[in-house]
Amino acid sequence: MLPRTTIALVLLGSLSLHAESLTEVASKPGQPWKEMATRSLADLPEIAVDAGHDEFGGTPSAKAKKTGYFHTQKIGPRWWLVTPSGGLFISTGVNAISQVDTKGGRVVLKEKFGSMENWATQTVQMLRKYGFNTAGAWSDAAALSGTTPKIAQTRLWSFMSDYGKKRGGTHMEAGHTGYPNDCPFIFDPEFVTFCDEHAQQLDALKDDPWIIGHFSDNELPWSRKMLENYLTLPEADAGHIAAAAWLKKRHAENQKDITDEDRAAFLAFAMDRYLSVTGAAIHKHAPHHLFLGPRLHEIIFELPEIFATVGKHADIVCVNYYRAWSPKKEHLDMWHRESGKPLMMTEFYAKAENSGMGNTGGAGWLVRTQKERGAFYQNFTLGLLESGICVGWHWHRYADNDPDDKKVDPSNRDSNKGIVNNRYKPYTFMLDVVKPLNQRVHGLIRSFDLKSNTPSK
Repeated sequence: MLPRTTIALVLLGSLSLHAESLTEVASKPGQPWKEMATRSLADLPEIAVDAGHDEFGGTPSAKAKKTGYFHTQKIGPRWWLVTPSGGLFISTGVNAISQVDTKGGRVVLKEKFGSMENWATQTVQMLRKYGFNTAGAWSDAAALSGTTPKIAQTRLWSFMSDYGKKRGGTHMEAGHTGYPNDCPFIFDPEFVTFCDEHAQQLDALKDDPWIIGHFSDNELPWSRKMLENYLTLPEADAGHIAAAAWLKKRHAENQKDITDEDRAAFLAFAMDRYLSVTGAAIHKHAPHHLFLGPRLHEIIFELPEIFATVGKHADIVCVNYYRAWSPKKEHLDMWHRESGKPLMMTEFYAKAENSGMGNTGGAGWLVRTQKERGAFYQNFTLGLLESGICVGWHWHRYADNDPDDKKVDPSNRDSNKGIVNNRYKPYTFMLDVVKPLNQRVHGLIRSFDLKSNTPSK
């Protein structure tokens, strides 16, 4: 069955793109298909390809402060990342830029690239060709740091999950580490020492201008059930002790009737504790780089106390944003209002039915074709650019899942998530739609800001 797509063609450079359309999508195989309105570059005034970038990919601006490292800056109503050279920068990234760690993947890597060094160099060249400027979380940072040209990086350090593996008591869940009763070990006294020791790895990186910043963890189980969850742990557990002491201080006379206000306040207390510890470790060992905090996911999208607390500590609020075909204005507005900080979308993707993959794992949308994966990319990122508060996005991920990899969690075993397949062949039909958007980020911003009378430069 062919996708239903409406159809006026417009020529943009050498690429024809469809105009405003309806795209058939499903949440996963076997679920009903539905039509989603899909905006593209063809629906906007013609925008020229960006030019005049600095070596990091930023656009020079007299209003941007030059510090020698990446930082955030609000110019008028719009948030930006600023490059070490003082250029305005939007992080267009890809996660997990690393080798396919299976027998078949290793064979093809050697045949296609010859060496790890050649793989890294050719991969960065491909990324830049299609307008990507950042290596996101889980990337092979060591290999990518030695390439010419270079690419900016974000690093994920997994403080809590690595501490949990050392301590014991964690388990594998889809996409992230699981904890007893969904209670991370935030209140363990040993966690403070662990974070400082763990962050010593950053000492060798602290003067690297190509590093944007550091994530502390991925998708911890923040929720308003945390207070009761900690109280159901064994009484000698540090989490139970901390929750009981907090509740006693808050309600000395009656600790039986826990209210929604109590749940929200304790969640903010727990998040504050976690961010204080991890943030201190990162700031101590990498003082020039941004603290990106934990990568948040959908269980907390409606919880303002989370974003308010993250905003007190992190430089950017980072969200793995799924189950939204277009960014929801009410989400973006609340997250920014509560945090007072810019946003970065650190995971999003769509899978194609015609990829030959099973596509049963992961939270990304299912579409019919590779071109429609590109259409989703354009639609989603246009909404982020238009918001004025988003300083970047990272597609999840570089390579498709490899079903031969039996070590990974269930969400990463059989899905078409990559911009290349699990044997390093680029999805050019998708990337040819992604490229013109990535190449026009700054022109699109100028167009959106001119339309709203909020000039960005």
